[in-house]
Amino acid sequence: QVQLVESGGGLVQAGDSLRLSCAASGRTVSTYSMGWFRQAPGKEREFVAATNWRSDTDYAESVKGRFTISRDNAKNTVYLQMNSLKPEDTAVYYCASRRIGVSSYDYWGQGTQVTVSS
Repeated sequence: QVQLVESGGGLVQAGDSLRLSCAASGRTVSTYSMGWFRQAPGKEREFVAATNWRSDTDYAESVKGRFTISRDNAKNTVYLQMNSLKPEDTAVYYCASRRIGVSSYDYWGQGTQVTVSS
């Protein structure tokens, strides 16, 4: 059974940094594509960042240069380093996983709240 557990969210001020973690079990993060998404109140869930088994990365335009996705294969964990946080980054952040060659993500974590005050 695949489980993704996010942690690291919290309340910070604009300009601060946070690092989110996504600990995976039942699936090896080094051999799957892993992504981060977020959903703000009243808005649809949106893509934030992703990495694949080759360590290629992709970012939403709104976070490029501020967020970095990375992976620790030994810990089977994916991270999202978020710097220069803005109030508009406030959302519930979700980790997700998908099989190589498949476009949709099939496993999702429960989410972690990030709140950025101005």
